[in-house]
Amino acid sequence: MTLDPEQLGQSKADLAETLRTLRQRAGLSGVRLAQRCNMSQSKISKMETGKTVPTLVDVERILRALDAPPSLIAEVTALARIANTEWQDFRSMRRKGLEKKQIELADLEQSSAEFRFFLPTMVTSLLSTPEYIRATLASVPGDHTKAIARKLDRQSVLYDPVKQFTFILTEQAVRWPLLSAPAMSMQIDRLVSVSRLPGVRLGVLPLAGYIPLTPLNVFTIYDRSMATVETSTGVMVFKDSRDVDSYLEEFSSYEEHALWGGDARIRLEEWAQLFR
Repeated sequence: MTLDPEQLGQSKADLAETLRTLRQRAGLSGVRLAQRCNMSQSKISKMETGKTVPTLVDVERILRALDAPPSLIAEVTALARIANTEWQDFRSMRRKGLEKKQIELADLEQSSAEFRFFLPTMVTSLLSTPEYIRATLASVPGDHTKAIARKLDRQSVLYDPVKQFTFILTEQAVRWPLLSAPAMSMQIDRLVSVSRLPGVRLGVLPLAGYIPLTPLNVFTIYDRSMATVETSTGVMVFKDSRDVDSYLEEFSSYEEHALWGGDARIRLEEWAQLFR
């Protein structure tokens, strides 16, 4: 399915209107439809007014209750999938100020308990030294002092005893020479240090050996309710459970091939030594 960024904002209103129209055409009240779907009437009302975005499962239950034909089911579920997806383009983020995005991420990290990061190309700011963070923003015009400070402040969440983090980094992500050799060795030492925290699992995927997988994008999974996928121009946010489950499955595949614990630290130390 092709996602037009302009569709993503309008799709939520379109989905709400479509569900309301289909119910009315079927001659059902909100109470009667709720009974057929085994949902509360208030939930139906919130979905029809756009206050709540229904999941694909909710939409399918409603369409079955309305005896919708297969062609209509396909059309409306496609709309529901778009409505459960959000696009955040980097240009808009930069205009608003990158530090504002860091505040949003900090709030998200405070409200979540379990995190999974797949990092095939570069190190996330939660694991970065100040030098590495500055280097990632070097090509972006403007003063990024506040954004850098916010990124560093966010790292305190790694020490929260009620949160669990799993990071998987490819060898390319770890060794990409974004900094001078001495600074790169310090960045890798930082990974070794963080991997020892009680709430952190850090794995690495060496380029040697056989890994029958094809990583495409950086992605992060928050609890089991949301996945974000980074591209070169922005971030896609997926909230539908089927999309999130797809990324959970992909993440699990990488977990099986990664080195963990002491094995990961040995490999990281070998890579750090190459920069010394």
